[in-house]
Order: sequence, then structure tokens, then C-alpha cells
Amino acid sequence: MSLRRIFLLCIVLSATACQALAGPTATPTPTATLTATTTSTETPTITPTPTDTPTPTDTPTITPTPTNTATATTSPTPSLTPGPALNFIFDNWTLIDLPDALRTGFSGARIAFINVNDRDGIGNPLTPQPATNVETLYFASPDNPAGRVAVLQLPASSEDDIFIAPPGNAIAYMLQGVTSSQTGLYVLDFSVGVSARILAIESLNQRGFFNEPSWNPDGSRLAVAIATGYDVDIFIVGRDGSNVVNMTNNGSYDVWPSWSPDGRYILFVSDRVRCPSWIPGASDGCDAMVSPPPNGGNPFVVDVETLEVTQLSEQWVTEPPRWVNSRMVAFSSGDPAFGDPERTLWLANVATGQSRQARLAGGAANQLNLAESWSPDGNVVLFQSASNDTEVVMMDANGNPIARTAELNFARYGMTASWSPDGSRVAIGGTAGQCPYGSRVVDRQLNFLTRGNPPPSMCDPIFSPDGSLLAFTGVNPRVDGRVDVYVANSTGLGAISMTGTLRGTIELLGWVGS
Repeated sequence: MSLRRIFLLCIVLSATACQALAGPTATPTPTATLTATTTSTETPTITPTPTDTPTPTDTPTITPTPTNTATATTSPTPSLTPGPALNFIFDNWTLIDLPDALRTGFSGARIAFINVNDRDGIGNPLTPQPATNVETLYFASPDNPAGRVAVLQLPASSEDDIFIAPPGNAIAYMLQGVTSSQTGLYVLDFSVGVSARILAIESLNQRGFFNEPSWNPDGSRLAVAIATGYDVDIFIVGRDGSNVVNMTNNGSYDVWPSWSPDGRYILFVSDRVRCPSWIPGASDGCDAMVSPPPNGGNPFVVDVETLEVTQLSEQWVTEPPRWVNSRMVAFSSGDPAFGDPERTLWLANVATGQSRQARLAGGAANQLNLAESWSPDGNVVLFQSASNDTEVVMMDANGNPIARTAELNFARYGMTASWSPDGSRVAIGGTAGQCPYGSRVVDRQLNFLTRGNPPPSMCDPIFSPDGSLLAFTGVNPRVDGRVDVYVANSTGLGAISMTGTLRGTIELLGWVGS
């Protein structure tokens, strides 16, 4: 092919190619597509659906469900959660350096008292000094006041939560430690000189009931009421923390244990007749969501060996009953603190399981009989009658008045009385530091054997185990005007101070030993 023809062919092909490229730009379709896209983009502006979507904002309307769920969380169901399981332990061991006279046992009776915030070594006792925040438990021989023995030192917060075994060979006490790992109920065993925690509890107040631990007569075992899952049970435990037995494992509130003088029975109060069980779901139980917890119960005894339980009375009691002797129990019914119009006295026989009311014959319709103290044989009772006029009454167990006197005018709930072990005489005094009289001792017919004048005054008198001596607290304004512990003969005369050389405050606990 000639070069000319090739050249002409290239020109023709180039022109065709140019037309093919220019064609797409000239096509209006893309322009139309753009227009269509632009118009369709208005759809979002028209679509109010997103703006209309209050459905999410409406969702809160459905949120009542969460608020209703709150009702479930506030429901009392958590209050039915069982209490923590408490186990008897034996930890926090401490060696206590006890004098041999205490470790091996001592002869005769001694007076036990607490001295709080003592300030020994201060030249002038009138000089104000900071509190030591320490309390000391002392045993003192009535023959030698200066020869008192310091048994145990505790934080002052322990107060009088100290419980001494009758022979003086063991002590139970509450200790408020710096940490919860130290706080609890402790036992000091004199025979080995070891103190240890047996229960990790914060307080002796268990489900609203203050329960004093009670030692058996020989000081080998301790009875104590402890809150369990939903109720309160009474346990006994050896002073070394061994041989733990639940004596009342039945789902009710069993409180205020007290060992009989012969060690055969434990006296207690239970609401088991009204409420056999507080455990949720129990067929015959009480519903804690509806029923309030009890404020007391009926008196019962349990035989320590057979675990046989005997109800002593159908009377509802709101304070601890007391042993008169190994077979008789005294208690009261009615409590003005709970709105009752009267308070009357009762005796129960453990052997027969029968009880009878000792109601003052010819007394007021609503009798308010307070501060009762029964003779050891259970035949006579001395009490303060505060129904109309306040007077002190001696009455037999059938309600017959033996004698009465208005000479002793104590405030309501302001009198205490103690019988001598042979039941021949009664010492009468004030209480809680309100001691208006000196020594007052009467016989079974309410004849005065002693009308001593203060100082010292007489509060909280207690006869010694053999009845030959009388311990009490009193105030002697001629010394320093504070309360001291005194010991006197059985008539309340010849009193000598057991605590005159101590500073701080004094509290009498009672006699230990025999």
C-alpha cells in the first residue's frame, strides 16, 4: 500500500475515534440521571420518619417495669434472710497471771466488784484527772479489805457484762475489741489461767432480748441464748469451749436461760406456744412479714440430761423469771411498760409443772407489785406495793398480808431486798444510787431488827452464802460523797468500806465462793 493511502486511512480512523469519544458527553442521559438523583435526595428531607421516631422517646413510658422492679427490691424479703450462722470457737487465747489462791480455789466467800477509771497514785483525789478507760474486776476477802486481788482488767466499755461462776473458778465476759476479730464472749478458766473467745458476737442483746449467760453450780458449763437463722436458741458449752449442745432447737424464741441451784434444769422463756417456728415455710409457723417479734413468752424448764421440756405456766411474761430454790420458780405477769394496768406475782413448782398466783388479798383492783424478793422456802414474799399509796408489804404465798409499812418510801422500781439463806431476815435498800436510808433489816413479820442511820446509806444489799455477813453499796458524804462497797454483820451494822482507797467508780457484783 502506498504511503498516501495509509495516511488517508489514518485520518479516517482518527475522525471515527473522535466521534466515538465525543458521543457520551453529548448524551443527556447522565444529566437526566443527575436530576433524578437530586430529586430523590429530597426524600430524606421529606422523610419525617427519623424525626417522628418518638418511639425511642416513648420507650420510657414502658419503663414502669424497672420502677416496678424496685418494689421487688424494697420488699421485706431480705429481712427473711437467715442470720449468720454462729459457731462456738476457741480463739484469741491469752494467759492470765492469776494468784495461786484463785487458780487452785479459795476457801470462804469473797466479794466481787468492779472499779472503773481508777486513779491510783494521785496525791490529791480532788484534782481532776482524765479517765483511764480501764475497769478492773476485784475479789476481796471481807476479813481483809486491803488484801483484794485484781482478777482481770478490761476496757471500760465492758461495763458490768461480767458473769462469775458460783464457786469463783470461771468468768464469762463480753469484750469490745478494737476490731471485730477481737470482739465477743470470752471465758476465763481459773484452773489453767487461760482466757479465750468462745463466741464472736457483738452484744448479749440477741434479737431484742438481753440474755445474761448463766453458769451451772460447779462452774463447768455455761448456758447462753444466741440468735440463730430466724430465732433464738439456748446452748450449753463447757468452759473450755467443748461439748456444745443446742437445748431448744425448735424455731421459736427461747431466751433468758438460768441454771437451777442443783444443776438439773435450765429455766427459760419461750414463745413456742404462740409461734412454734419463725422459719419461713414452716407449716405451723409465724410469718415475720406480718407478725411482730415477741416481747416475751411463757416460762419453761428443760431437763439438762433428758432434754425433756416442761411448761410451767400459761402466763405471758416479759421479764426473766428467777429460781427461789431448786424446785420453785418465781415470775411476774403484766408489765406497765407494755401498757398492762397491773403487775402480779406467781410461783411455779418444777416437779408438778403447776403455777399459782400470789395476789394480795384486799389489795387494789389493779395491783402493781414491784421489787419482789421470795424467802428461800417460797412461803413468804416481800415487795413494794405501788398501786395507790406506796408501801412495803410482807405477804404469804396465798396472798394473805402478814404486815405492811409506809415507813420505807422508795420511788417506784427503786427498792431491792435480799433474804438471808436461812429465811429469818430480809435486808432492804435502794438501788441505782438512790439510797435514802441507812441499814434496814426486818424479820419475817416485817419487824425492824435494824434502823441504822446513814452514813453510809444502803443500796443493793446481798447476804453472804452463809448468812453471817451483808454486802451493799452506799455513800458516805463525810469521805468523798461517792459510792463504795461495804461489808457489815448480818444486821447491817458495823459496816467497813472495802473500796475506800480506790478512785473512780465502783459497782458491786455479789458474793463468790461458799
